[in-house]
Amino acid sequence: MTAIQRIGTAQRMSQAVAYGNMVFLAGQVALRAPGASVSEQTRDILAKADELLAEAGTDKTKLLSASIWLSDIATFGEMNEIWDAWVAPGGAPARACVESKLAAPQFTVEISVIAAI
Repeated sequence: MTAIQRIGTAQRMSQAVAYGNMVFLAGQVALRAPGASVSEQTRDILAKADELLAEAGTDKTKLLSASIWLSDIATFGEMNEIWDAWVAPGGAPARACVESKLAAPQFTVEISVIAAI
């Protein structure tokens, strides 16, 4: 039986869970959110995703799926500018992006990804 690897586990959730040949990241928000622009929050989130993927033994070249939540869909282009520069060439995952009320008003972006290991 394959072991489940939990990364950054707390009472409520884990930041990432690896099982078999896949890793699932929890929705990530920017740690420096208050006052940060959508671009800055997106950069912070993707840097955290890079760290979690590395800890699970993979990287963004193996993305399978991404879910993105924006507090205001009008910032879609601003977020995409950072996203497009981050995604590995030829490695774009299946993706959904929607407008949603996020957990706290200082968060303008939340991103979750699934990757192969």
